[in-house]
Amino acid sequence: MRPWKLIDTAPVPGEGGELRLYQRGDEFSIKAGPIELMNSRVHGSEDALAELACRRVGNRPSPRILIGGLGMGYTLAAALKELGPAAEVVVAELVPAVVEWNRDSLAALAGNPLNDPRVTIYDGDVAGLIRSKPDHYDAILLDVDNGPEGLTRKENDALYSSAGLTAASVALKAKGIFGVWSISPDHHFSKRLRQSNFKVEEIRARARGKHGGGRHMIWLGVKQ
Repeated sequence: MRPWKLIDTAPVPGEGGELRLYQRGDEFSIKAGPIELMNSRVHGSEDALAELACRRVGNRPSPRILIGGLGMGYTLAAALKELGPAAEVVVAELVPAVVEWNRDSLAALAGNPLNDPRVTIYDGDVAGLIRSKPDHYDAILLDVDNGPEGLTRKENDALYSSAGLTAASVALKAKGIFGVWSISPDHHFSKRLRQSNFKVEEIRARARGKHGGGRHMIWLGVKQ
């Protein structure tokens, strides 16, 4: 088996340490310390997050979508496939190098979604963007730090707190969709969602999509 080759590193703002991009043949991996955050062979559940949410709002006129976390571009690519030409998709990415990786080494993996004219990149924390746009988005999708039980950056915990969920509800239009990806279930988070003005659906999605793999967690909350 080919060894992994380190391609690049990038600091994570705050106390998030460092991200490292690796390549092995046509496979890519992004790690934080010993933890693999994402792998180019395992993105079925990230695709499902975008597909499930955007199918529910794709028929709205000029839907506005906010995606927290660019990753390897798979969530963004899946969202674009479900949305029409009038849609607007903002991707908030805290680590500038991740955007550069998606324009370079990782660009072809998800079909170069950053080249789509419907896409705007916001360089910064998605939490601040959520708080600045009341009654603005038709859907907010979060794939940040492996879910509510964050692994890389303590500041991300605020996204999934009661205050963070209330802010997301305020940022959404009526019947807007709040979608969250997580590596595992979290009953406390499900409870906080329901207490924050969302009707909640919990979905287990395969890591490799139709090809199986472990089951990751997706929450879909509809603003009441």
